[in-house]
Amino acid sequence: MTLTTKRWASLGAFAVTAALVAGACNSGSPSTVPASAAAASQAPAAAASQAAASSAASQATTGGTVKGANIFVVGGKADDPFWSKVKKGVDDEANVVKAYGGSVTWLAPQDYNNLGPDAAKLIQTALTQNPSGVIGPDWVPQAEDPAFQAVVAAKVPLVIYNSGGIDAANKLGALNYVGNDEYTAGLGGGEYLGKAGVKHILCVNTLPGATNIEARCKGLADGIAKTGGTSTELPLPSSQFGDQSAIAQAVKAALAKDPTIDAAVAISAGDATALASGIDQAGLTGKVKLGSFDFDTTGLQRIQSGTQLMAIDQEPYMQGMLSVALLNSYIMFGLDLPQKPVNTGPGIIDASNVAAAVAGATAGAR
Repeated sequence: MTLTTKRWASLGAFAVTAALVAGACNSGSPSTVPASAAAASQAPAAAASQAAASSAASQATTGGTVKGANIFVVGGKADDPFWSKVKKGVDDEANVVKAYGGSVTWLAPQDYNNLGPDAAKLIQTALTQNPSGVIGPDWVPQAEDPAFQAVVAAKVPLVIYNSGGIDAANKLGALNYVGNDEYTAGLGGGEYLGKAGVKHILCVNTLPGATNIEARCKGLADGIAKTGGTSTELPLPSSQFGDQSAIAQAVKAALAKDPTIDAAVAISAGDATALASGIDQAGLTGKVKLGSFDFDTTGLQRIQSGTQLMAIDQEPYMQGMLSVALLNSYIMFGLDLPQKPVNTGPGIIDASNVAAAVAGATAGAR
């Protein structure tokens, strides 16, 4: 497979229209509710969607007057570089929702130590607030799915984004999935590294148990296998997510233990900085190639300087913006895209196209 940084063509008109409308509005961003404020029979997708449409229509209109949508979005930590981009997309599209008299509320956990149960509580919190629609990632299905099923059972339109894929959306009776296919992203990344001469990848997983992250490492392994290479997963406690020192030390130790490793891949932009440090501490900068899922400004600078080979991009800004645009359009006007899922990636950022990514990062959208 060949990954590119171009958005899927079928998204073009929808994305541009939503962005232009958002730009025309003057102000408005979602309110934020932290995890500490959260209170603590699957239906076929078609039937659930039809029921949600009926409920949405009744909520959106009263005596022929259109009311604004009351949308709740579950996302990641505010200080997570990836999720700050998702939230910017949500914030920008919230301007459109607010222009119609609606609101968008952002719900996020304080940390990732108990991700599945915490996310489930946030979904439950959203449902207690009389929402017109709910958007959320299916990070840990066994913990979150009962809460999502309660949303659908209440005839509240649901969009799954970022994690879970179209299979989760269909299983839960959601309208659509917006985001990246994690396995496909990993597969393409593994193929790319294999073509770059890599023989043994170390996939450093600081969120073990999260289905989207497990799929990334699995995809890397299958991708590198196509050129005869192998991949080893290094699972670290979730409490070490973003802990630069702990991750760097773990990577340094892993490289010392197995000198056949010639590439290390981080599951997040923040972790990539820790991997770069670990590789440097092991005296292997330039010998062990560095890659990452997602990126931040520091990662782009490393790609420019040649100390990082690549980053796998899923366009988080688009995930936030398109999810809100899709759900608001459905609630307000009964509009529903025939394209399912709505893919925002994957793509590869490397030395050949990093300049364009830097320009987007300067605007806060990459």
